[in-house]
Amino acid sequence: MAHDGQDLTMTAPVVLPDLLTLTAAAVAPVETVLERARTAVRAMVTADGRVSAGLIEANQTAAHGIAWLATYAESLRQMQSWAEKLDAEGKFGETEQLIHQIAFGEYLWQIYGGIQMNQGEVLRPQDMGLSQDDMRAMMVPAVQSLTQSGNTQAARLRLVALMQEHSANITVGATGLDDELEMIREQFRRYALEKVEPYAHDWHLKDELIPIEIIEELGEMGVFGLTIPEEYGGLGLSKASMCVVSEELSRGYIGVGSLATRSEIAAELILAGGTDAQKEKWLPRLASAETLPTAVFTEPNTGSDLGSLRTRAVRDGDDWKITGNKTWITHASRTHVMTLLARTDPETTDYRGLSMFLAEKTPGDDANPFPTPGMTGGEIEVLGYRGMKEYELGFDNFHVKGENLLGGEEGKGFKQLMETFESARIQTAARAVGVAASALDISMQYAQDRKQFGKALIAFPRVASKLAMMAVETMVARQLTYFSAFEKDEGRRCDVEAGMAKLLGARVAWAAADNGLQIHGGNGFALEYKISRVLCDARILNIFEGAAEIQAQVIARRLLG
Repeated sequence: MAHDGQDLTMTAPVVLPDLLTLTAAAVAPVETVLERARTAVRAMVTADGRVSAGLIEANQTAAHGIAWLATYAESLRQMQSWAEKLDAEGKFGETEQLIHQIAFGEYLWQIYGGIQMNQGEVLRPQDMGLSQDDMRAMMVPAVQSLTQSGNTQAARLRLVALMQEHSANITVGATGLDDELEMIREQFRRYALEKVEPYAHDWHLKDELIPIEIIEELGEMGVFGLTIPEEYGGLGLSKASMCVVSEELSRGYIGVGSLATRSEIAAELILAGGTDAQKEKWLPRLASAETLPTAVFTEPNTGSDLGSLRTRAVRDGDDWKITGNKTWITHASRTHVMTLLARTDPETTDYRGLSMFLAEKTPGDDANPFPTPGMTGGEIEVLGYRGMKEYELGFDNFHVKGENLLGGEEGKGFKQLMETFESARIQTAARAVGVAASALDISMQYAQDRKQFGKALIAFPRVASKLAMMAVETMVARQLTYFSAFEKDEGRRCDVEAGMAKLLGARVAWAAADNGLQIHGGNGFALEYKISRVLCDARILNIFEGAAEIQAQVIARRLLG
């Protein structure tokens, strides 16, 4: 498979000598640059000794830049932890070494020359107030070796040759997880290959709801009660296990990987803020998938500004009547209960007057999607992420029982919702890793099968390089996601870590899908090819559960505060 002197099957060593020593030595200079950037940006956004929201907005590129730079620093730290763990276990083979080397080579260069926030926005060091003198912290031998020789064409081609040799492996490179989590991965990978992947494209093209049989089977497998405690009928497993399950199901189809998201949000809300009676009533039903929930937060004119929402709840004896409009409500029709955020204090105009309800409804069907009195809805037609459908909802004196005010307390809704954001973003990051892996699966197969100019596409170095970078960045996003899950499992605050995982994972998924479509050429633009669906599905990841800009803003506020 030679081309212009290049051969994907080359065996000449391309792994740098003393790789782990080099990468370990490269982390400290990155942390130095991050600290200098933080000092510079903090000075831009501080007034009267306090960080100012107005100044953060006025200096948004710099503030969001700190979020991205910190995300890269954390990514390299987690890749180093992953590599050292594998090395100690005797599992740091050539594939893993190449992934590690390429990741450091690429991300170090981006930190020095410009971080790709998205396809059209590159963050330069000077955007954060850094000078050339500040950047000289990177001028150390380890960084110079990695930037010069880490991410080379030879390294990428060798990685792809190994990927072809070991194509039966579930992931490209060992994940570093324990045997129990890898057994869970194997179980759900098998399920996705048998029951999801062969049918997903048809569901997408026909814009159909995921069959109820799939939901029932996943319910029996415990997917909807994965992290719900055993005392309430769940499996009581870790957030890390949720990541593995979400990743592998999303690799089959993001719609299936997302089915449990609303159950996860509802369960978190009830566990953190519900009364004992609410926990005993709702959690077992959520765990078994007997009750399917939907999250009803966003409004037509508020988007991410949830504190400004206008849907109001008014007392009606012991119960409540809700009136208002909601939009972008996923899986709204055939669900049984809505976690619904509404304003109970009409004197307020911010988050302090909001309350959360567990609003019961009757599941609908195609003929009558919203049969419950006081509630109407219409479908929003979308590019991708179709298997549950999106809806606009209208409420007109919609009845909610008094016992279904979450926690039995008014005015706590926004705080209760904030407590779910860590888990939701970790899970979204895991879905992004699954979508990136799906793009790689589809594109690798196509590049091997498709012949041009007398050889397989994969023999061309730029095609192979795209595949290599997909594999490398998928592993980086995966390690950042697992780290945030482990922090959550240890009971540590991890809103920044979860935000970073989601921020990077969404970009990685989009880049993988976009590069995958490029490998397909004109065929990728045809609806019949799966990569066209994956591109559409990948695009939503940068928007839902907090758009990338909101994510960066949240991270920046924490880092600068």
